[in-house]
Amino acid sequence: MTKIKICGIKTIIDAHAAIQAGADYLGFNFYPKSVRFIEKDSCVEITSVLKCEYPHIKLVGVCVNSPIDEVKNILEICSLDLVQLHGDETPEMVQAFNGKAFKAIRLSAEESVFPFLRSVPESVYPFQSVDKPALLVDASVKGVYGGSGVTADWNGAAELAKKYPLLLAGGLTPENVAEAVSRVKPWGVDVASGVESTPGEKDAAKMSAFVKAIKRLETGD
Repeated sequence: MTKIKICGIKTIIDAHAAIQAGADYLGFNFYPKSVRFIEKDSCVEITSVLKCEYPHIKLVGVCVNSPIDEVKNILEICSLDLVQLHGDETPEMVQAFNGKAFKAIRLSAEESVFPFLRSVPESVYPFQSVDKPALLVDASVKGVYGGSGVTADWNGAAELAKKYPLLLAGGLTPENVAEAVSRVKPWGVDVASGVESTPGEKDAAKMSAFVKAIKRLETGD
């Protein structure tokens, strides 16, 4: 079954709605330039409730080019399970989190994925756990670290998905996610702007429609 991550959660209401819709993972964005940015104190208020009410839901911090110590502090204070490194972090930074981190990469149709495959040693991306992807693939948009609403290169992502448990992001919506899953066959999908009513505000109906589109594909209904 395809894992579902709904990213950019900013309120407990949106967190509850995402879980009720069927999300497996919730993402909290700690990149100050993002419209989905959340302060640590606000995140703690949400995660402290979720850890009690929904201990099976995995909580993910999204960080962009932050120092390792700062990211570890966020993980600990906010009681997060994983960290998504969504900037220009090195493989060594991924390793510093002892299996709790995964790296986002940005692909465009103009870039070949194969040099990337050749250049990255598998040991950098330990993915023995079924609870964590090896990589996240997002769209390549100049000057933007995710959340652009632009579709990623599904052909390149499909090649990566043959080798790695891959979390597919970039421009996914209730309307196109079934096609994306069918073509890429990812470990999971990640959505933010595609299930929002306005930037940074989640739409319960869109989140529900997003999950239902995946479930229909998988059950054949």
